[in-house]
Amino acid sequence: MPLEIVRIDARNEGFAESLSELRRMLSPQGDVVSDAGRAKTMAVFGEPLTPRQVVERICGDVRSRGLDALRHYTRELDGASLGRSELRVPEERLQAAHAAAAPEFLAAVRAIRDRIEAFQSAVVPRDVTVTRGDGVVLQQRFRPLRRVGICVPGGAAAYPSTVLMTAVPAMAAGVPQRVVMAPPTPFGSENPDLLAVCHELGIDAVYRMGGAQGVAALAYGVEGVEPVDMIVGPGNLFVALAKQFVFGTVAIDSIAGPSEVVLVCDMTANPAWVAADMLAQAEHAPGASFVVTWNDDVLDQIEAALVEQLGKLDRADVTRQSLERFGRLIRVHDREHAVEVTNAIAPEHLHVQAENARALASRMETAGAVFVGSHSPVAIGDYVAGPSHVLPTGGTARWASGLSAATFVRSHSVIEYSADALRAEAELVMEMASKEGLTAHRESVAMRIQ
Repeated sequence: MPLEIVRIDARNEGFAESLSELRRMLSPQGDVVSDAGRAKTMAVFGEPLTPRQVVERICGDVRSRGLDALRHYTRELDGASLGRSELRVPEERLQAAHAAAAPEFLAAVRAIRDRIEAFQSAVVPRDVTVTRGDGVVLQQRFRPLRRVGICVPGGAAAYPSTVLMTAVPAMAAGVPQRVVMAPPTPFGSENPDLLAVCHELGIDAVYRMGGAQGVAALAYGVEGVEPVDMIVGPGNLFVALAKQFVFGTVAIDSIAGPSEVVLVCDMTANPAWVAADMLAQAEHAPGASFVVTWNDDVLDQIEAALVEQLGKLDRADVTRQSLERFGRLIRVHDREHAVEVTNAIAPEHLHVQAENARALASRMETAGAVFVGSHSPVAIGDYVAGPSHVLPTGGTARWASGLSAATFVRSHSVIEYSADALRAEAELVMEMASKEGLTAHRESVAMRIQ
């Protein structure tokens, strides 16, 4: 079967419009949900609600009815009937999964944990103190959040790497309580590898819940689940919209859409490697894979390599669907135009496989994570390098950052003035307060210097 992947010539008018439409499709507003998901909506709610309407209904229901609503949606959406005391995975189950795990798997987990921790510990913000000689001491203090909830997907595959890439940065930041929610599926909270990793990392609780109902339970709290201060981690569209819905009650890391990569290539790139990188992203299903190049031969060679490799994959059908719906082969003028286009896309992952890759990548500033050179595939960042793989998607890398240890700290300032320091600056305060008509502000200073 021929691969029908879209080619775009960014040198022509209309490219900006097509890019905007693609970005909309990949955002939480794009309603990227499977046919099975839409059928499930009809079965549960009896009407064709939009994903946002589904989320609003579920979150509102969990907020008002608590555990009963959570159990209802867990049964209807995940097919699991849980007793009132069965929401939390027993500690003995975590211990048993850990004891039964393959030694080589646990060895890999520990090695990856150490690499992540080494990097994340280095990026934790440190307290800053500024002391002026006139009796003024100013500080910015950073303190870890108290309790963080981690979303771990469990639909199409098990993701123990997500626990590592979220929990370890929180550990590095000093967060004392870290809890995981994963749907009660064979790839979620019933997965022994996932449970083994949770035990290895000292996760405080693993809850058998997923989707919007799980997000709502973490945010509002239900019987058996204490509310958290922040919710982080990936998920499907419903999880992303639920995180958006509860924001303000709790903090969140981001509102993520489908995963994406932009691969910037020239004739020095290995087309088979580039094709493999595209396929690795597309198998997320949905996953967006873009190639940006200034050479038509490169596009031809990559497309041929895609066709050759696609049939060898375990998830060939869904990967093909992702490529045909969200894959793009983009032709630009030259290297300068590649920089311009890539910055406009603002991808989650950016991989530069071109001559002088480091210099070229240094000019591409709007990306969640940048991979430089042909021997730095995105998969190395997904699993082992150290920076978290939880990254901004859908063009939000223009202003958003990826998850890191810094995500899990809050800051506050400390201001200390001596009597002489207050007298030295009182006139400035009183002048501004008078201009704004805030006489109580003015007098709170004036009475101290009289």
